[in-house]
Amino acid sequence: MTVPSPHRVRRLSKRRRTTLYAALSLLCCSVVMTALPAGASAAPEAHTGTSSTAAASAQAVAFSDDFDGPAGSAVDSAKWLTETGDNVDNHEGQYYTAGTDNAALDGNGNLVITARKENPANYQCWYGTCEYTSSRLNTSGKFTSTYGHVESRMKIPRGQGIWPAFWMLGADIGDVGWPNSGEIDIMENVGFEPGTVHGTLHGPGYSGAGGIGAGYNLPDGADFADDFHTFAVDWAPDSISWSVDGVVYQERTPADVNGNDWVFDKPFFLILNLAVGGDWPGNPDDSTQFPQELVVDYVRVTTGD
Repeated sequence: MTVPSPHRVRRLSKRRRTTLYAALSLLCCSVVMTALPAGASAAPEAHTGTSSTAAASAQAVAFSDDFDGPAGSAVDSAKWLTETGDNVDNHEGQYYTAGTDNAALDGNGNLVITARKENPANYQCWYGTCEYTSSRLNTSGKFTSTYGHVESRMKIPRGQGIWPAFWMLGADIGDVGWPNSGEIDIMENVGFEPGTVHGTLHGPGYSGAGGIGAGYNLPDGADFADDFHTFAVDWAPDSISWSVDGVVYQERTPADVNGNDWVFDKPFFLILNLAVGGDWPGNPDDSTQFPQELVVDYVRVTTGD
């Protein structure tokens, strides 16, 4: 999920999870983003990892949202901003709405971001009258971090043209633009790859289809949409590693950016969104069912401080 200009088993109880972990204003009024234009070509062949990452223990919780609250209520505005608008750069089909129509708590400790095939307010997109609605949330102006363990447990949606993402952008994007700001894609999934997620870096000289990353395949041909999974990066000076359910599947360092600038030693903010269509996933087709939901159990950032 890339940006050319500034402008989503049985659940542990909240109390038990908290014990286990010992834990810019909006850049613009409309959304302007691009992603891996031909998506799959931007990452090496997907693979499964073999090593495990240790649990985040004895660390300080810098940011945490367990999405507790009454069903139908909005996300915590002290933590999240809701973006609105369409996305011509990715040629996506959705309009990101305000309010709780497409992003709301479910009353069971989850945030649900819902993509629908509808247009209740005659929203206009780059291609004409919008066909879909969805939501995109970020923490710009609310929370940034430099380094740490960044993690979310979520159940992603499924279907051709469906594109959930959990990612980060450099907080200086308004000053330096994209890709100089840097981008860390913690998890992206495109619907035609139901058993694969991607983790990617974008920066000056390695952006868009040239992003540096890899994919991770669930074992035994399983689909990510069938259950909750935990997606994380461990981010340190000159090193970022990606994991799924505690299994590390890639690590990147300045040696991987081919002599270009490593732009990941500065503050970044968090983003959650669910796109519909676009250059990488392609458009929905007759097999795609709506609504589709990205169900987010929690988002947490811990540091070694």
